[in-house]
Amino acid sequence: MKILKPYIFYSLLLYSNVLFAQPKQEKTLNEASVIDYVDPGIGGSGIVLQPTRELVHLPNSILRVFPMKQDQLDDQISFFPLTTVSHRTEFAFSFLPLKGKMNDTFWVKRLTILTEKATPYYYQVEEEDTGFTVEFSPSAKSGIFQIDFKDAKDNYLRLGLNGGSGNVQSDGKRTITGTENITGMKAFFYAETDQDMDGLSYQNNKEKNRLLARFNNSTLVKLKYGISYISIAQAKINLHTEIPEWDFDNIKIKAKNIWNKKLSQITVKGGTFAQKRTFYTSLYRTYERMVDINEYGQYYSAYDHQIHKSDKPFYVDNWIWDLYIAQEPLHTILDPAMELEKINSYIAMYKQSGWMPAFALATGDWPAMTGNHAASWFADAWSKGIKGFDVKTAYEGLKKNSLQGTLLPWRNGPATAIDSFYNAKGYLYSSRPEERGSKDGVDMDKWWEGRGNEGVSITLEWSICDWSIAQLATAAGYPEDKPLFLKRAAWWSNVFNEEEGMVWPKDKNGNWIKPYNPKLLGREYVTENNSYTYNWTPKHDLKGLFKKMGGLQRTEAKLDQLYREDLSLPKFLFWLNQPDASGLVGQFVMGNEPSYHIPYLYNYTGSPWKTQKRIRMLMDTWFPDNVFGIPGDEDGGGTCAFVVLSMMGFFPVTPGIPVYNIGSPSFTEVSINLPSGKKFILKASNNSKENVYIQRATLNGKLLPKPWFTHSDIIKGGVIELVMGSRPNKVWGSNVAAAAPPSAIDFDPALMK
Repeated sequence: MKILKPYIFYSLLLYSNVLFAQPKQEKTLNEASVIDYVDPGIGGSGIVLQPTRELVHLPNSILRVFPMKQDQLDDQISFFPLTTVSHRTEFAFSFLPLKGKMNDTFWVKRLTILTEKATPYYYQVEEEDTGFTVEFSPSAKSGIFQIDFKDAKDNYLRLGLNGGSGNVQSDGKRTITGTENITGMKAFFYAETDQDMDGLSYQNNKEKNRLLARFNNSTLVKLKYGISYISIAQAKINLHTEIPEWDFDNIKIKAKNIWNKKLSQITVKGGTFAQKRTFYTSLYRTYERMVDINEYGQYYSAYDHQIHKSDKPFYVDNWIWDLYIAQEPLHTILDPAMELEKINSYIAMYKQSGWMPAFALATGDWPAMTGNHAASWFADAWSKGIKGFDVKTAYEGLKKNSLQGTLLPWRNGPATAIDSFYNAKGYLYSSRPEERGSKDGVDMDKWWEGRGNEGVSITLEWSICDWSIAQLATAAGYPEDKPLFLKRAAWWSNVFNEEEGMVWPKDKNGNWIKPYNPKLLGREYVTENNSYTYNWTPKHDLKGLFKKMGGLQRTEAKLDQLYREDLSLPKFLFWLNQPDASGLVGQFVMGNEPSYHIPYLYNYTGSPWKTQKRIRMLMDTWFPDNVFGIPGDEDGGGTCAFVVLSMMGFFPVTPGIPVYNIGSPSFTEVSINLPSGKKFILKASNNSKENVYIQRATLNGKLLPKPWFTHSDIIKGGVIELVMGSRPNKVWGSNVAAAAPPSAIDFDPALMK
């Protein structure tokens, strides 16, 4: 058991280093610590699709709890899941305190909210009719509820499953355990109460999938529990390791201090109170996942259905299509050691399952969306100095996905006939409307039966991924592969219709499909957006893209028009076809990840001032500090990482090129405390709501004539100083030959210092 000791030691150190911290006096608004700016209710309305949730958890930890409501505007709680298994998709068990005369409605009864308070480390709700309160605070793999029923009469705790098979049962007067079958795996809990149950009943005595525990002898009842994917016995170990006592306030203080330390890695000056709320709430949301499911020396993997002994973290729950753009790059800056362990976890999943995951859920790979973007992530991390992983094995897995696996979304495994077509012709053909429903591997699964195969966006995104694989080939010991993957990286151009100046679907015979309206058609040809968004996808070859568009002047005019082009139909009809395309400015989509790099593209065309103009408008418009503060699906950190980076004043455009584009920061100063002990500071003097334009810039005291800097500039520590003004400086960064960031098929990031 020696292998367990390092993991146990460091895990206990992490979650007990604030054990003796004393509560501090409440601070005034002007003296608020960073955690006080966080409001988990921001973005909770769900404008078109999914709302954000009031998630209570520790950073990157298994246990993630929230009140299950329709959205933040709903005043009734159905239950609290004892944990979120995978972001927004699966939850384990259900818990709800109830008060009143027991009857059949108790099994479906909800808690009506009178007042509510949510923070990352603590949740409290007051019930409307009787005034009883429920509080919750988390540890890493365990949590504690505290219920003040106000009197010792008609008090109940309802515990059950959340839709899967299994059971919950009592073991004595103070212990409840449960097992639930989640897709491809099991979840377990072990719970204790601090008061005796004086009555117990099941909704179904045979199945025992939901119980009511009565506490008529107690006014204040606490329930603490551990979660496990290994066993009930391990859940008990997790609980007793993390929460051995019944001191609710102490657990709350420890959780608060952990969050405050984590969020304080970035400090800001200037800006408004609302902007600080948006910024720190966004930063908090980037720590929802990936989550470490190692349970003090062992973990269960759904990728081979085995329990593994390990003293290393094992991270799951990553929708890489959403997160490779901003979240993983953000944490590459803030916590490169964690990034390394997350990549190592992906490599372990490949070894265990035979395929590099697409969406690495706790329940196994969920092959949603398009592309092989683990390649984009790995290449980006490698280019930024994270080189402690087995690059040879990682490369072999990525190469296998690309050359032997299927490209089709929502599927995983060996290539199909249409994949062979892609490899031979260099594009994924699209089916014409009259051809849909065929059996050649073109169509989606039954959910999307009768729809197209997203051939345009798949071709575009796999081109990015193959370019990323090319960047790893030499380091992995396969330099002979690099020309092949660079060739495949250029295939994006096979779906660019130069006559139309737009990415366009192409049929089996190499003909452009017409009629085709690039504004309207969604998943038939393009993923979650239309051609106006996907026109800008080849971020690994912007030099080639701009040439196809007719040169820099025409490219910039097309970029301008993106923000001005009308929808040509009412919004409700547009969203009926493309519900993910929210946060509209003309045809620009702020609410979906494929758009996030687009405002920064003016830096490549010689007009950085337009990037500054667009970014500040987008941040001020679409990210207020209220319930409407997320313009689309937040996707567990994908959108919020874009917000954090953009409000700091910079953003990565091309994964695999260690460069950050400068935008227009929201604050007068941003300071990042790097893990090395150094600081990277970005100052923006004269910054204000009106002064959004950069007049001049310096890096460590030397003039910076270009609108970008390198990852090395960050990790070495240093200071970028911007002087802001109310009118654009159209000269700064305008010399494209000298000042534009690099992006071309033949650019070699390894040559960058």
